Amino acid sequence: MEQNLQQKWEGKVSTRVSRATADQIWPLFTDFFNIHKYFHSLATSYGVHGTNGEPDCIRYCAGFSIPSRAASSSTDDNPPPAACSWSKERLVTVDHVQRCLIYEMVDGNIGFKSYVSTIKIIPGDDNNHDGQNQSAGCVIEWSFTVDPVEGLVLADLLQKYDLGLQRMAKTMEDAIVQA
Repeated sequence: MEQNLQQKWEGKVSTRVSRATADQIWPLFTDFFNIHKYFHSLATSYGVHGTNGEPDCIRYCAGFSIPSRAASSSTDDNPPPAACSWSKERLVTVDHVQRCLIYEMVDGNIGFKSYVSTIKIIPGDDNNHDGQNQSAGCVIEWSFTVDPVEGLVLADLLQKYDLGLQRMAKTMEDAIVQA
């Protein structure tokens, strides 16, 4: 008997932040309920369960970055109204020492099944090439695993993640520099 088993999609994108340290960037990610402040493709995000930044808390996110399955099932003759994409995401683990958090999607309308994402903030090298101590910023890594998503191509999804991370990192960096 032939089994039709598809492997999970895995992806990782990263970006360097040069004007903010890992210690400055990390609290913006642990403010789990308010990621929309920095991730502008989300119109909103807010807590629906638990304490913000603590394991098992759940946030609701809504925006337009990834089309909802309702919006993607239209025909040219009968387009649906603009549908907002939404998800509920549960914070699984938070490691303040390693600056790493893992969250999973528990509900949503974008077709993601078995979605788990990891965010890591990696401190930059504290020495420049001349050996002088300087803040070298940090690297933000965003990785995920998800069952293949009908109507999407992994390469396109990775491109969306990369663009989203680049924009989010710049917004975070700008907020820290202006504070």
